[in-house]
Amino acid sequence: MLFHLTLRAKWVIVTITIVAFSMAIGASCAHGSFTIQDEEKLGREFYEQLKSKDILIHNPQVSDYIDKIGRQVLEHADDSPFSFTFSVIDNSGINAFATPGGYIYVYDGLIKLAENESQLAGVIAHEIAHATSRHIAEAIEKSKKVNMAALLGILAGAFLGGGGEGAAAITSFSMAAATTLNLKYTRDNEEEADRKGMRYLTASGYDGKAMLDFLKIMRRFEYFSNSIPSYFLTHPGTSDRIRYLDGLLQMTYTQGGKSTLIGGLNRIKTILVLEQDNLSESLKFFHNALSEHPDNPDFTYGLAVVQGKLGQTDEALKNFLKALSQSPDDGRILRDLGIFYFNQGKAPDALEPLKKAYYFNQNDATTILYLGRTYEATGSNFEALELYEKFQRDNPDDTAIYYSLAMIYGKTANPGESHYNFGIYFKKMNKDKSALFHFKAAQDYFPPYSDKGRFIQNEIDELESPPSPHRKPPPSPLS
Repeated sequence: MLFHLTLRAKWVIVTITIVAFSMAIGASCAHGSFTIQDEEKLGREFYEQLKSKDILIHNPQVSDYIDKIGRQVLEHADDSPFSFTFSVIDNSGINAFATPGGYIYVYDGLIKLAENESQLAGVIAHEIAHATSRHIAEAIEKSKKVNMAALLGILAGAFLGGGGEGAAAITSFSMAAATTLNLKYTRDNEEEADRKGMRYLTASGYDGKAMLDFLKIMRRFEYFSNSIPSYFLTHPGTSDRIRYLDGLLQMTYTQGGKSTLIGGLNRIKTILVLEQDNLSESLKFFHNALSEHPDNPDFTYGLAVVQGKLGQTDEALKNFLKALSQSPDDGRILRDLGIFYFNQGKAPDALEPLKKAYYFNQNDATTILYLGRTYEATGSNFEALELYEKFQRDNPDDTAIYYSLAMIYGKTANPGESHYNFGIYFKKMNKDKSALFHFKAAQDYFPPYSDKGRFIQNEIDELESPPSPHRKPPPSPLS
């Protein structure tokens, strides 16, 4: 319940901000044509608002996966003046939509519901078809009374307001504006998007039947869950669409295709589930998934992580080892097994899986940090120092790393760097007296005219100056 309340709060914030921000856009399309440039601007501003309010999922693996599917389909789509952007919305609802300018959005709940990649590709192909057909742009074009200043809010109401979880969004702009223009798709729009989307999908090599199968899955979901997927509200005429797609498959698209081209859907589902806050819901998801796919290493691994967080340590270790036996070179399973051991106070056991995880991916920040901590816990201080320094270079805004660096520099007999990093740490923690003490202590170890010596003196001068309510954040510390 808390998860859904948080999401509703996000929708309200986003829409209020969208309406306020949209006033700066102007009224370029009032009483005039809605140009390609207007469409690109509207889509870009809508995207930037969702991005800035943390509505989009930024996990690189998830984003890359959806982008690859989108690009695979887009290669076989009709020509378009837009550079497409594919994004995942952090919402457990079941929906997807396209906004003007070639921006395609998929809810993470829809991804978790899809049984295979071709079903997900079918949804994306349908949305690409809406974009290449400019269905929303045509609806805006027909209205001569709506200016650009209202369109962002109307988009939020049309696509984020359906299905309950985003319903509060439409309350934050005037109902007069909301009723001026209806941006919901018509039955004709849906038929055209299905026809074109099916062509895009099958030309890409996917199984066209997947588009029909996923609509049927959502129908079953609606029946068993007693709730209406928001996709049905933003994409009307589902029964007609099922019949139409069935006819297309029987008459035109009979050749079949592949269910997977990119690969890794179950890992993407696992990542999405592990990033949600409700552990009981996550546990339920993995148990249900494993009842259908008992030997799937991704779901077994996901279950192990959740069990570890819930304190079910024996079950967690059993499932970690099972997942690793099924996929022995999986860096993420190795990494999280190492973290599990470390958190259990078993640093020697954590060392080997973390070293292997680092071998497979030397740029994963979590692996670097925990391998460094494990080295420190096992007395390999210089190895830990090397990894902490690497982590700090890539993550200079991380506060805790300066404490770790200060401690490890102390253990490796480098008091100057130890005091220096303690100074940065306490400054970031707003503990000015402690920061000042350590910066002054660090001065004894660095020449006053060196870069680091000047940085330390600047920090001391600022800390000794009278407090100001407008104090600027400290400059980036030198490595």
